[in-house]
Amino acid sequence: MDTRLSDTFDYLRRLKRKAMIPFVTAGYPDADRFSTVVEIICRSGADILEVGFPHSDPLADGPVIQQTSHQAIANGFTRDAAFSTLQSITRRFDTPIVIMCYSNIILRAGPRQFISKCRAANIAGLIVPDMIIEESVELRSLCKRYNIAFINMVTPVTPSDRAAAIARSGSGFLYFVSVTGTTGVRGRLDSSLAQKIKSLKKFTDLPVCIGFGISSPELAAQAAASCDGVIIGSKILQLIAKNNGTGEFPELKHFLSDVRSALGGKL
Repeated sequence: MDTRLSDTFDYLRRLKRKAMIPFVTAGYPDADRFSTVVEIICRSGADILEVGFPHSDPLADGPVIQQTSHQAIANGFTRDAAFSTLQSITRRFDTPIVIMCYSNIILRAGPRQFISKCRAANIAGLIVPDMIIEESVELRSLCKRYNIAFINMVTPVTPSDRAAAIARSGSGFLYFVSVTGTTGVRGRLDSSLAQKIKSLKKFTDLPVCIGFGISSPELAAQAAASCDGVIIGSKILQLIAKNNGTGEFPELKHFLSDVRSALGGKL
């Protein structure tokens, strides 16, 4: 397991605190303000940062993340520019960064080259939402060689034997998708969520983090009651868009502070 992620979760367990994992789209709203947003998040008390690489056809993502991906691509997003920015961030902040990237971006670059760039940028983990475990053998091996966690995803409808196999093949943490469908802001969580997480934890000692649909500090606290961390993306991107005319992003800062408090602990 990547020690940066395992150390983070060990530390949080000692504090009896759950991980706050914001998600942002690389290069959004533009290259300069993306750097500003990442710095704000790293200073906000985020325990891990997930950065999505824009894709022209992001199958797992809802309209908010789709729009940010399209805008970043229209603004001239490139992998090299994203890695350069992330390398600059990891030199200045200790917050572990996890990349979420669709498989054809990796295959187009070449798995070895892509993972080499992850290593150079001190990336802590990789999520590939459209790659099943049978197809990820080479990538998982490369990640293991360079001490990069390969983070798998489980959905509410994944059969239990399949969930067990997915959990065994991953590292870092297990990403539990809280809803069927794509990402997006939602007003409530499934009432059976706690039981599903409890069943999932029978298969793995990895931390389990919940993503998709968490849009408020209250929902974050509700989700965190049954898991080890929460991932918040669409709501954060909406707040970035709302304030993208300035470099301050006050509503984003306020929201992150409220989520940090809801999950336990303040700066």
